[in-house]
Amino acid sequence: MNAVEIQGVSQRYGSMTVLHDLNLTLAEGEVLGLFGHNGAGKTTSMKLILGLLAPSEGQVKVLGRAPNDPQVRRQLGYLPENVTFYPQLSGRETLRHFARLKGAALGQVDELLDQVGLAHAADRRVKTYSKGMRQRLGLAQALLGEPKLLLLDEPTVGLDPIATQDLYLLIDRLRQRGTSIILCSHVLPGVEAHINRAAILAKGRLQAAGSLAHLRAEAGLPVRIRASGISERDSWLQRWAAAGHSARGLSESSLEVVAVNGHKLVLLRQLLGEGEPEDIEIHQPSLEDLYRYYMERAGDVRAQEGRP
Repeated sequence: MNAVEIQGVSQRYGSMTVLHDLNLTLAEGEVLGLFGHNGAGKTTSMKLILGLLAPSEGQVKVLGRAPNDPQVRRQLGYLPENVTFYPQLSGRETLRHFARLKGAALGQVDELLDQVGLAHAADRRVKTYSKGMRQRLGLAQALLGEPKLLLLDEPTVGLDPIATQDLYLLIDRLRQRGTSIILCSHVLPGVEAHINRAAILAKGRLQAAGSLAHLRAEAGLPVRIRASGISERDSWLQRWAAAGHSARGLSESSLEVVAVNGHKLVLLRQLLGEGEPEDIEIHQPSLEDLYRYYMERAGDVRAQEGRP
């Protein structure tokens, strides 16, 4: 059974259609990255999964049931982009309050505060918390009751680099435990190592969905090969330019060549056989490269201007 099934869903607000025939699934124990510009349909998709909206057309199933089923809601955790708590309560009091509302064990509270790095501030009032601390408290609240499905909307907002890495490590542990996760984010660097699949929305339409390997194969974007410690760098650049390859020098003894149309192995053999490099790095198209490609294909101006 899939954790989430969205089948043929369109969503309209009056005469405006914000989602067009969306088909998307989330497998059990999978992390799906959901990406798109503001207005692409991400928030609407999340509201449909949460049962806050009923689709104009199509069907949404969550954990095999209707999204608004009480059994589903007890097994679902949600971290919104902007979290709000009672300012006069402490972090511990806040989690105990939400644990009672959800019917979760109160014994989880201290464990979760420690898990998100707030044990030292558990008894401070929430009004004294920084934005990043409130975000971590929101994550702890979403994890109450050990949900089977976790929806994270911009979870790294307000987090410093160390807290961000801690969040991704926590996501990895949750995935290993079998939790299904949908992660919405505008911050693409760093995400790709922690998701199983990516789904890219633009203008209310699903532009692409699949593993990064699948999207790379579908997009056909070039691979960049960087070599250092190359003797006669300039002659290599001239040779590749004459053969129609795009190449550039990075330093006196290093270069980068772009491998397109299946030329990666050919170029690597040439480098290893004749160039005697000290080191070679192969750079696959990143998630950001793929995002820009699909946005440009959809005619999105933001991508053409280099904005996610």
